[in-house]
Amino acid sequence: MRRLTALRILAVFALSAPSAFAQQPTQQAAAVDPRLALSDSAIRAVLKDRVDAKRSSGIAVGILDPDGRTRIFAYGVSGTSRPLDGQSVFEIGSITKTFTATTLADMVVKGEVKLDDPVAKYLPASAHVPSRSGREITLADLATQSSGLPRMPSNFAPKNQANPYADYTEQQAIDFVASYQLPRDVGAKYEYSNLGMGLLGIALTRREGVSYEALVRKHVIDPLGMSETRVTFTPSMRERLALGHDENGAVVSNWDIPGLAGAGALRSTVSDMLKYLQAYVDPSHSKLAPAIELAQTKRYATDNPNLSLGLAWHIVNAPSGSTVIWHNGGTGGYRTFIGFDRARHAGVVVLSNSATSVDDIGLHFVDPRVPLAPAPVKVMHTEITLAPEALDRYVGEYELAPTFHIVVTREGAALFGQPTGQGKSQLFAEKEDGFFLKEVEAQIVFTKDSSGTVTGMVLKQNGQESPGKKIK
Repeated sequence: MRRLTALRILAVFALSAPSAFAQQPTQQAAAVDPRLALSDSAIRAVLKDRVDAKRSSGIAVGILDPDGRTRIFAYGVSGTSRPLDGQSVFEIGSITKTFTATTLADMVVKGEVKLDDPVAKYLPASAHVPSRSGREITLADLATQSSGLPRMPSNFAPKNQANPYADYTEQQAIDFVASYQLPRDVGAKYEYSNLGMGLLGIALTRREGVSYEALVRKHVIDPLGMSETRVTFTPSMRERLALGHDENGAVVSNWDIPGLAGAGALRSTVSDMLKYLQAYVDPSHSKLAPAIELAQTKRYATDNPNLSLGLAWHIVNAPSGSTVIWHNGGTGGYRTFIGFDRARHAGVVVLSNSATSVDDIGLHFVDPRVPLAPAPVKVMHTEITLAPEALDRYVGEYELAPTFHIVVTREGAALFGQPTGQGKSQLFAEKEDGFFLKEVEAQIVFTKDSSGTVTGMVLKQNGQESPGKKIK
């Protein structure tokens, strides 16, 4: 990515911390009866507030009420002369993973594959998939984010930061997996992985000998009558595209994701996604009922007692007592959310053409007792000048995760940070050992030992602190 959303350690296809719902304050739980749907005026007020406060360029929402009624709302700008509405086209990012998982479930139901099949069974004979303690990575391990594969491959090095996945191929993903050593046993831990879900998509497409788009159309999209959900824009979809925007409101490029398509390549509309939502909330009326039931059945328990996984879907027990099944997504200029409470037969789709999370909106619309996130506090920074020789102490490579490093370099009197496989951004000093970024609200604080030698850094962003040790 072009800006320092690149420095976020969260997935490149955005996924909020799955524990976010479970950690919402419980003291507000009695404010609203969850059986009651929010009024039209209340929904419009939320969207208007978010867009008018410049926290988003535009948002389109589809509501599925307990009585089966659907409602569509939109507010903001599309970036074109066409108004934003239920037919506007958005990149849905990681919500694509649920389509990959539903495809897997349908193939299992039809006897084409088994959940416990090793993924290696469906990859080229020359491919090597790592195993550990005699345990191979299965299709279910990939679908439940417990394979042991990292969030992103280290050979991800985009030539075009504006469209970073465009030149990353399936073969590169297979090659990386072949070279990777698992850091723990398969199935031992939940770790959200774009690579893992991308590899699942590769395996299923190779099983059927078709493209990813053809695969999901056959198993999910066409059976549900979703004519506006595709990987490749149709001419009509292109005309109705809501242009993506960065956090500062500037239009950004769309993303093409050929190599890891199963992780985030789909585009869709609120109207089409409501068909998908309806099928999941009430599978009995869907052609895909057995597959949908399989996909949303709890299969993997995480370290968080309130969070478990179906096939791709996150299943969260909220303080209010409700159980919400959900996924979110994001690409360069889009953030999206889909979630539902089957017990109440209620759900929501939120599609935004801005690089700002809409998770809180989605969760609030599913269960009104979950409060909206407060507006971020803008931190004022005062830039200072440090001598070039003072900057040299920070130069080096810092490991924030096994496959996510930040390389810090000096160019003249300026310091730069470059995340793994991404472009570099300038770091501005505001105090000794403390730097900030101008593109987004993020800070880097360097840590030292008792002798004054720099030993690590802490990346601070979105209320999270991510430490990293200096390895070079």
